[in-house]
Amino acid sequence: MNWAILIIAGIFEVGFATCIGKVKETTGQTATMWFIAFLVCLGISMSLLYKATQTLPVGTAYAVWTGIGAVGIATIGIFIFKEPATFWRIFFLSTLIASIVGLKLVS
Repeated sequence: MNWAILIIAGIFEVGFATCIGKVKETTGQTATMWFIAFLVCLGISMSLLYKATQTLPVGTAYAVWTGIGAVGIATIGIFIFKEPATFWRIFFLSTLIASIVGLKLVS
């Protein structure tokens, strides 16, 4: 169950990073709404990470959480923010995913 909580926390990490990207692109009330969404996602993500670390090793949980966030926001960056999808970027994202799965398997 705590692995599922950790995955959801990672998804909310992607959410708060995406919101920061959108705050950067907008102005006025729209930027304020994205910033509020950032705070909500941040709070949920941190709360769920804390909950997951009650039973999972902190080092493993944090590495998986940041890995999910890194892969997620890099993917969002490619599809939403039109960042380049170079071979090396995809290659290293793939190795990061393999590392996340490996941490899950050995924990």
